[in-house]
Amino acid sequence: MGNLLYLIAVILIIFWLIGFIGYSVGGLIHILLVVAIIAILLRIIQGRRVL
Repeated sequence: MGNLLYLIAVILIIFWLIGFIGYSVGGLIHILLVVAIIAILLRIIQGRRVL
């Protein structure tokens, strides 16, 4: 589950950078950035737990 959150966070940050550099889609890009940051923080807080 942690790897999935990390992957989603990286993908969302990449999409945010593309939108920031290329063109603005409005608030959607910023929402994606917030979701990516939350996913990274959750991973940091939870640590690496082995299931």
